[in-house]
Amino acid sequence: MGLDPRLLAAGLAIGLGAIGPGIGVGLLVASALSAMGRNPEVSGNIQINMFIGIAFTEAISIYALVVSLILIFVAK
Repeated sequence: MGLDPRLLAAGLAIGLGAIGPGIGVGLLVASALSAMGRNPEVSGNIQINMFIGIAFTEAISIYALVVSLILIFVAK
């Protein structure tokens, strides 16, 4: 009745794999809002680049989710 090592590995994979992107998105949005506050004329360009950065950052956490699902359902 012990803990399945696959479940522990999957939990660590998604947990640690989501910390970095979470911090990254927070820093990215904070910097973008600060830049928009300083220079409102270019807020459109900053906003577009912010959304592109968020998409790339969130892709990393999706990779961590895929790895954790592989660990749960495929690994033996």
